[in-house]
Amino acid sequence: MKAIKKAVFPVAGMGTRFLPATKANPKEMLPIVDKPLIQYAAEEAVAAGIETLIFITGRNKRSIPDHFDKAYELERELELAEKHEMLDLVRNILPPHVDCVYIRQPEALGLGHAVLCAKPVVGDEPFAVILADDLIDAGEQPCLSQMVEVYNRHHCSVLGVERVPMAEVSRYGVIDGQRLESNLLQIKAMVEKPTLDQAPSDLAVVGRYILSPAVFQKLELTGRDAGNEIQLTDAIVKLLKKEQVLAYEFEGKRFDCGSKLGYLQATVEYALKHPQLKRRFRAYLQDLQIPSLD
Repeated sequence: MKAIKKAVFPVAGMGTRFLPATKANPKEMLPIVDKPLIQYAAEEAVAAGIETLIFITGRNKRSIPDHFDKAYELERELELAEKHEMLDLVRNILPPHVDCVYIRQPEALGLGHAVLCAKPVVGDEPFAVILADDLIDAGEQPCLSQMVEVYNRHHCSVLGVERVPMAEVSRYGVIDGQRLESNLLQIKAMVEKPTLDQAPSDLAVVGRYILSPAVFQKLELTGRDAGNEIQLTDAIVKLLKKEQVLAYEFEGKRFDCGSKLGYLQATVEYALKHPQLKRRFRAYLQDLQIPSLD
């Protein structure tokens, strides 16, 4: 089995839950303190050994490639002003050995279709998929690095999962599995956005995947659902019939930054850990007089 060296970032979504902020700016470029969501996702990939970042983009997404590109004028101004620390931040967003590839998704046909768009670049290699609006704070070993270790031991597809309240299972793909280890299950079945009575468990798939290249063939055979989208979950269900797929309960805390509440929670918690801000921000929160909601 080949090493995981490529990661796909589906970033073509409209981000309607954050309008009007996302009218002209992608939700993936919304900052958590001083870095956009997409940079946190890219850094997680690089830490896991990824060397090629594949961005599946759409309209109004030019700021994403601009962010990872060189900014000659800005660098020159910072250099002349002798702002060396800021210059290093701008120049070293990604290591020099990491390549970025941008593919335009011609229609908004869902996550499965976005992943399928990456096939010409991924080829016959296993690959990762990262959804940038699922920000996972996992400390010294990022979530994808944990999953790559699982892949290296078992050599099969691995999905990141976490327990969610049963009242929220209808928002996720939910798995039914056989426990192999304390944090690892062999997936037997998956249900996309089940009703409460249809949910096989409270283990939901979140925005981290390591997938066999065989998933591309399954995506090509997957029809559109009632919402006119090609679901990645449907293709993985087909893959289950041919290959082992594991579910990994990762270590770390996930913030659903696709929601306003999750985004605000991430901003507060990351600010409380920021080297330059944490003391003053904590003092501010302690002094803040929060009025009663009654």
